[in-house]
Amino acid sequence: MTVGLVVVTFRCKADVLRCLDSARRWAPELLAHTVVVDNASADGTAEAVRSAFPEVCLVENARNLGFAAAANIGLALLRSSCDAILLLNPDAELQDAGVRDAASFLAERGEYGVLGLRVENPDGSVQLSCRRFPGHLNAFFNRHSLLTKLAPGNRWSREYLLSDWAHDEIRDVDWVSGAAMLIHRRALDAVGLLDPDFFFSIEDVDFCRRVWGAGLKVGYFPGATVRHRIGGSSSRAPVRAMVAHHLGMWRYYRKHYPRRWWLDAATAAGIGSRLALHLASHAVRRAAARVRR
Repeated sequence: MTVGLVVVTFRCKADVLRCLDSARRWAPELLAHTVVVDNASADGTAEAVRSAFPEVCLVENARNLGFAAAANIGLALLRSSCDAILLLNPDAELQDAGVRDAASFLAERGEYGVLGLRVENPDGSVQLSCRRFPGHLNAFFNRHSLLTKLAPGNRWSREYLLSDWAHDEIRDVDWVSGAAMLIHRRALDAVGLLDPDFFFSIEDVDFCRRVWGAGLKVGYFPGATVRHRIGGSSSRAPVRAMVAHHLGMWRYYRKHYPRRWWLDAATAAGIGSRLALHLASHAVRRAAARVRR
């Protein structure tokens, strides 16, 4: 098995250097098949990667293409030479050499197209990185929803987030986070690359849904661990990230669910209201931070 690595960067110089350093420590063979795609960071990210990791293939985009389109550049470059490719967020770090075991699992189990690795928060707790496919009710029971925050043990949130499971065994799941997604070449052959119309977020949900639709499985593999700091990249452009995330939600529903005008209207209203709440909350936090300074 030849395993490649794709990391998409945007204004995250320190993060991506730690990310690549973790690969050098735990799976140095990855660096010979690593593509870093920089989305016009203009903060010295590309120069730092070139200096510290000369063996890495660096692609410098003239503008920010978004995550999916940038990741596709890396996937296309590695597709012919690698049996499996790990998509890894720049704010994530390998914690062990388990990616080799995950790749071996994919090699031996031809029914699988994608594996999600065990993702942990900075404090070592499990990050809920694999879930069921979202439905219309998930506007109310997703990770950030008010109902989930007020009543995290409610049945609908637990079922969607898979939060009542220890995340300590290999298991088939609907979708896994693109923060640490290992894709076998057979999945790319079956469904193609990520959908570039998802600028930031939801492209992983869409990709896994297409993989299942092509007759391949998506699994969770706890034998490889990644430490992920949520928001390490999106914090550089928080408003744009929030808008792109909600536009991605709308595209996903339009792409994969039956078209009924009343349901479309209700879904659009729900997504729009959620975005408005997030933007208002962000504005309040920024104002409070300015007052404290």
